[in-house]
Amino acid sequence: MTAHQPAHSGRHPRKTHPPGTVAWAVADPLRAVLAVIAVITVLTGAVQVPFGGQVLQLIGADSTPETRQLFGTVGMFMVVVGGLLLHTLLNAVPSPEVVLWSGLQKTGAFGAVGIGVLNGVFAPVALLVAFFDLATGIVLFIYWRRLSAAPANSGLAG
Repeated sequence: MTAHQPAHSGRHPRKTHPPGTVAWAVADPLRAVLAVIAVITVLTGAVQVPFGGQVLQLIGADSTPETRQLFGTVGMFMVVVGGLLLHTLLNAVPSPEVVLWSGLQKTGAFGAVGIGVLNGVFAPVALLVAFFDLATGIVLFIYWRRLSAAPANSGLAG
């Protein structure tokens, strides 16, 4: 162990991936796609906080002080979960637990928006967002299974 290599205990050492984003993305395209989705989640969540009223109107919902507050709160959680997912994907060995819980969040969002459409809270156009979340959740579960099946000390080659 050197000054640049801190000791890690446990199953998932936390160090950054090897340099070279293109090489990293080519080595694991599924992981790269999930990283892009994580960035999109952070950005769209960040937009919901100050511009929730406009986004609510786009998806056919009423824009009241209450709905804007709740929508902004959801946006804040999107920033946190998307940021956490991105952070773990950029580690040499992503945390399967973070990937699993991110998948649960995405499938939960699908359900919540779907129920909102069924109850007339959101217009059917909101289903585009819901099905994107469902597809993302499925991909996260696929990636989680792959991580869970991998040997404990495997990481991205490079």
